[in-house]
Amino acid sequence: MESVKLTKFIEKMKLINLTPDIEVKGIKITQSDINRPALQMTGYFEHFDSTRVQLIGMVEYTYMEGMSEEEKRVNYDKLMSYDIPCIIFSRDHQPDELFMETARKYRRPIFSTPKATSAFMAEAIRWLNVELAPCISVHGVLVDVFGEGVLITGESGIGKSEAALELIKRGHRLVTDDAVELRKVSDETLVGRAPDITKHFIELRGIGIVDVKALFGASSVRDTASIDLVIRLEEWDKDKEYDRLGLEEEYTEYLGNKIVCHTLPIRPGRNLAVICESAAVNHRQKKMGYNAAQELYARVQKNLAKKREEEEDE
Repeated sequence: MESVKLTKFIEKMKLINLTPDIEVKGIKITQSDINRPALQMTGYFEHFDSTRVQLIGMVEYTYMEGMSEEEKRVNYDKLMSYDIPCIIFSRDHQPDELFMETARKYRRPIFSTPKATSAFMAEAIRWLNVELAPCISVHGVLVDVFGEGVLITGESGIGKSEAALELIKRGHRLVTDDAVELRKVSDETLVGRAPDITKHFIELRGIGIVDVKALFGASSVRDTASIDLVIRLEEWDKDKEYDRLGLEEEYTEYLGNKIVCHTLPIRPGRNLAVICESAAVNHRQKKMGYNAAQELYARVQKNLAKKREEEEDE
């Protein structure tokens, strides 16, 4: 099961620690959903998902203020007895002394944030969805080309890194070279990123390791990109039939998501960077509703129909 360290979550969301005496290093978050424990404050704990981060907003906070000391003691104790990752108060609300006393008793970390409840909740869920998404590592190069995430795959030494370097020189951005971590954010979206150890580096045979960010500047790299198109490089085979029209899309599958895939035969003299650029722009056009192959097919059909009409008239 994927998990995120609570320390990383604290840093990302800029949380204010109200219990610095409680150790948080070993705590991990395993759920991307956030729970607002309104029902739990009334004493209802059926179906309570204690593995989620607990967020107390304005509604919960004002209800807590109106609770009697006995209700607080019972419900706080019951809430804290569950193995919850942490409790966060939005809008800079401060918990009462009994709440803090109970948190220290059960060693539950308490935080606050100045953000509004809904805004914080949306941001936290979005970030956790990415961090906790199913993840695999694939061999390839991921480049942002005109805003399209292009994953270049193929056998080792076929020229993936060289194509990526040429694309970078033409103003596009590198995400990762050699190893690509793919995360399934949704049934529609795959996001790729670099492993921390190889981030912004690219390997060129005969030269060695190159720091793209240092050589070409911060505008030449980005941390993540969605996978919109896969380009598979392979050695040219004269006996193989290659698609020359593109009327039917080919797909490849990662983590259950289907991604459009083009197979490019490699031959001396072919400019891979220009082909990758053209493939990215063509893919973008198709998403916007224009398909060049279908346009050509329609023109051919129209021309044939016109010739048949002329022959019938004769």
